[in-house]
Amino acid sequence: MDRIAVIGCGGSGKTHLANQLAANLSLPLTHLDAVYYDDKWNPLPPNEFEALQHRLVEPRRWLIEGNHASSMAIRLRAATTVIFLDLPAITCLAGILQRRLRYRGGQHANGVYDRITWSFIRYIWGYRTTMRPKVESLLGEHGDHADLVVLTSRKAVNEYLARAVAERADKH
Repeated sequence: MDRIAVIGCGGSGKTHLANQLAANLSLPLTHLDAVYYDDKWNPLPPNEFEALQHRLVEPRRWLIEGNHASSMAIRLRAATTVIFLDLPAITCLAGILQRRLRYRGGQHANGVYDRITWSFIRYIWGYRTTMRPKVESLLGEHGDHADLVVLTSRKAVNEYLARAVAERADKH
């Protein structure tokens, strides 16, 4: 697990899982939203964002967290492990509500602002029917060489994290 891409719906827990894995596996971590948006929530131009991701996947070891389907192929082609958080919409909506309560609309520790809009809520609600098929297609086309881990509940995420940490401890 030297090059890990963590993908999934907003509110699924990508950031939490990525923070824990990066710390326990001593991997350099990039939160894509933190490099995609500036402090006024303006996105990078697509060509700059793609070029940045090509640079991010060059090193031997990394963990990159974020969905961004338009450029996901870059990460999938380079990853040795892909963790897809495929949680139910209600769980993801609860996740963004918890995040809202924690950050009160402010800036997260990873530099991303807590921005919840009706458009974002609709995106989360429809993720499994509209976005998941696109992600699965991208996985099949660009990530078939990588170890794929699909986690469908918070319990499965916590169990996976506990196993990964225990395996790392056993090796050292």
